[in-house]
Amino acid sequence: MNGDRLSSHLQRTQYGDFTLTEAVRPALDVPVRPRQGYRIHIYRDRERKYRLPMLTASVSAELLFDTFLTLLEPLGDTLHVVLESSHGQHGDDRREIRRNGIDAPVLLSHFCDFEDLLLNDGCTGVSVLSSKRPIEVQFDEHKLFTIYAPNLKPFQRVLRSIGIRERRILPLITEAEHLHHSTEARADEFDQLACRLGIADFDQVLMDDEMGY
Repeated sequence: MNGDRLSSHLQRTQYGDFTLTEAVRPALDVPVRPRQGYRIHIYRDRERKYRLPMLTASVSAELLFDTFLTLLEPLGDTLHVVLESSHGQHGDDRREIRRNGIDAPVLLSHFCDFEDLLLNDGCTGVSVLSSKRPIEVQFDEHKLFTIYAPNLKPFQRVLRSIGIRERRILPLITEAEHLHHSTEARADEFDQLACRLGIADFDQVLMDDEMGY
């Protein structure tokens, strides 16, 4: 593989009017053209015979963080948060850590302090859940939004207000080979965010979670 060609590909952020963050790139020669939009599906859990509407959205980098914060508004004043990390993991493995019952303004303040990590680290993701209703907003390591809610209209209004429309056909970067970008410094930042959320001994909590405590 031509090193200059790969380097040029990895440095590319602009795809028409869509801008990628540093976190992820389509693989070389993969015909995925990122674009803004959202699409709606139904999430089905066949074991529990459970169905829930879901929305997946792709948003350009310059709008991404503000959109994330605005999408959290319908969740209420008290939230649960799950931090997700694939730093140092293999394949699809990832570590998850959860904090329940955090005030929304406090959580959003922490997110603002770690905006660069959340936008540009290809191994960091976060899920925010309502404490009162079955609503979840995921902002994953690919910098896509996935929302689960009985009523998706409030989230559709947020997206439409910034010019993001529903698309029947919306190719996503996750649906083809792609590359994640991260560094050891980003992994350290992730641990710092975990500590900000009140988890001082990050490794021990992960061990306890795995043992079912």
